[in-house]
Amino acid sequence: MNWVPVISVIMPVYNAERYVEDAIASILAQTFPNFEFLITDDGSTDGSFSILETYAAQDRRIRLERQTNQGVSQTRNHMLTQARGEFIAVMDADDIALPNRFQQQLEFLKTHPDVVCVGGAHELIDEAGRLLTCLTLPTTDAEIQRLALAGHGSICHPCALIRRWALEQTGGYDATLHSAHDLDLWLKLGEMGQLANLQEPVLQYRLLTQSVSGRDPLLQRQEARQACEWAWARRGIVGTFEATDPWRPGPDADSQHQFMLQYGWWAFNSRQRRTALIYALRAIAALPSRLEGWKLLACAGLKPLPKTSTTESST
Repeated sequence: MNWVPVISVIMPVYNAERYVEDAIASILAQTFPNFEFLITDDGSTDGSFSILETYAAQDRRIRLERQTNQGVSQTRNHMLTQARGEFIAVMDADDIALPNRFQQQLEFLKTHPDVVCVGGAHELIDEAGRLLTCLTLPTTDAEIQRLALAGHGSICHPCALIRRWALEQTGGYDATLHSAHDLDLWLKLGEMGQLANLQEPVLQYRLLTQSVSGRDPLLQRQEARQACEWAWARRGIVGTFEATDPWRPGPDADSQHQFMLQYGWWAFNSRQRRTALIYALRAIAALPSRLEGWKLLACAGLKPLPKTSTTESST
């Protein structure tokens, strides 16, 4: 094959049959078409591979592989060895890339040669695809790195477009980290060049209760601290770890109540009345005696919606 793509998209897939069609379609619909789409089925036991085969037969940019389960980090590292593009676009099988993502990010990297990785704002959606809010992230290298060194996720992983040489120079993903491999990567990339985020949303990020961070938030925090300690040692600095609060609900009623309220108010402020009502009812179901859930239900049902949607800061 003589054609050399500008971007290599890498997307591992594991038991994602419910969402993977939307993820693939969103990549194939990009306004910037010069990319190869590397997809590896990492030992799925559902119908994912059948869906992938159908799409691979329809678009020659897709390069499909299948393997026994290796884990997401090892799979991404293998895909990196197969990539031919100058830039690597990270993608997850349950998210949706917005149509101008590649075009906007590529233009930014071409006009900012010192930046090795760019992310962007992203819309949060729930498991059913309902909009919750739009999260913005810091746009300057100094603020992104400051937050990363304190353990905060200052770049959304599936939003990232990375210069391939820089990603290869880091050694890729650390396979010993199950849920903080992205933070570890940002810290390593930040030692090779600048990091950035676009102000515009580039992706719809799906909040799943069965994600790694959702299943074990304590492990996520432990691994994040380890990644920070490694970075502090490499950089010869004394750091402070700040990321102690989970960003996904735990199994206990208090956590469920807190996060259902958060999602409900996000939806209300995004002018999504029906979604706000759904999460008000979930908050009430978690802790019926708490007044906050009933307040959200009353506001979602009766109060006028905000005139414009609000955008939240992730920090």
